[in-house]
Amino acid sequence: MAKRTLRTFLGALLLTATGLAQADDQKTVAITQIVEHPALDAVYEGVKDELNAQGYKEGDNLRILHESAQGNAAIAAQIARKFVGEGPDVVVAIATPSAQTMAAAARNLPVVFSAVTDPVGAKLVPNLQAPGGNITGVTDMLPLDRHIDLLQRVMPDANRIGTVYNPGEANAVALVEMLEERLAARGLELVKAAATKTSEVLGAARSLVGKVDAIYLTTDNTVVSAAEAVVSVGERAKIPVFAADTATVSRGAVAALGFDYYDHGRQTGALVARILAGANPGEMAVESVDKLNLFVNPAAAERMGITLSDELIESAQEVVSSNR
Repeated sequence: MAKRTLRTFLGALLLTATGLAQADDQKTVAITQIVEHPALDAVYEGVKDELNAQGYKEGDNLRILHESAQGNAAIAAQIARKFVGEGPDVVVAIATPSAQTMAAAARNLPVVFSAVTDPVGAKLVPNLQAPGGNITGVTDMLPLDRHIDLLQRVMPDANRIGTVYNPGEANAVALVEMLEERLAARGLELVKAAATKTSEVLGAARSLVGKVDAIYLTTDNTVVSAAEAVVSVGERAKIPVFAADTATVSRGAVAALGFDYYDHGRQTGALVARILAGANPGEMAVESVDKLNLFVNPAAAERMGITLSDELIESAQEVVSSNR
């Protein structure tokens, strides 16, 4: 009995030691996003899939914490404090508001941002090539000139372009300022409508009726979360709605020239994997996405009073069928 008891004790001790070793080997990645909508959700999925592809298996050698702030800055701050208390190996912050909140809270934790339009303007990093400190990431700065090219290709006579944006969101303000400059350089006018929360998007879109020839939506998280509201106004008033985010095309926008946010997430996940392997985020240049895809929605265009050319439809990477 004594020998059996000793063997049992030693076996239990070995299992405990093995469990502790596995716990030591396990990495923790905390992911915070400002709100849930298709583009940001795709980033989250891309991050997870890339980590899995690089050998970090959730439930095995990887623990993932994931929280959404539901568009609320106060909740984003709570999430940031919670994650700092957890002490993860890396924090991923999806979208500018979450990234800014996380950066302010996590002075000693590696932070990788994703879907941030202007990292320098948002004061996340002083320099894209050599960010320094504890932060790096992937920017989704928009190719605004190419977006305007697309809009003019579809609507060459459009002179007044409307946009809905959240003046409290840093990336939205930066994009609107750049958009206004680029439109002015072409002799076009930008008409702005402010919405500080998703419940205000519909009213802001309605305020553009009678004032604009087309509406263009940036990657403003507040507005993208309520894109259907803008689309409904566009359909009723026969004002074509264009988007920067390709996922918005399946939600009723006429067209978008953009990148795949899932790929954006995969690229972000690759940076996270490098940090988990020992890289210093401050020495890792901020990355961007170069590949663009054209998505079109001919049915949505018809509902908004225009017809997309066969040439444009044939050149699209994806033709969305939307008959709602």
